[in-house]
Amino acid sequence: MSSQDPSRDEVPMPWIYLTAAILLEVAGITAMKLSRGFSEVLPSIAVPQFYVLSAAAVILALKRLELGITYAVWSGVGTALAATIGIAYFREPLTLIKAASLGLVILGVVGLSFAARHTD
Repeated sequence: MSSQDPSRDEVPMPWIYLTAAILLEVAGITAMKLSRGFSEVLPSIAVPQFYVLSAAAVILALKRLELGITYAVWSGVGTALAATIGIAYFREPLTLIKAASLGLVILGVVGLSFAARHTD
């Protein structure tokens, strides 16, 4: 038997809510792009639904996570994921400055996540 507490290896529920909020927000911005200026019906209908669900999930995450860290992770990971979707799916150009900037965003999010885990 391990002397380590098994619950320490589990992802706390607020981080699950935050992950859901990020994915829903990125789905919302992707639906916005797919709506082609709200001329496509299904993506246009999906946009507000994704954003409302994303806001609900981030509100639940904020019950236990710090505001600054929550918002930085939400916006940083969302930005990196949206940019990746733009490059991979919408064939947006990947320049050196864009890649370096995304790397810095990811580095900042990792640093803030690390800081948050040591203050919990």
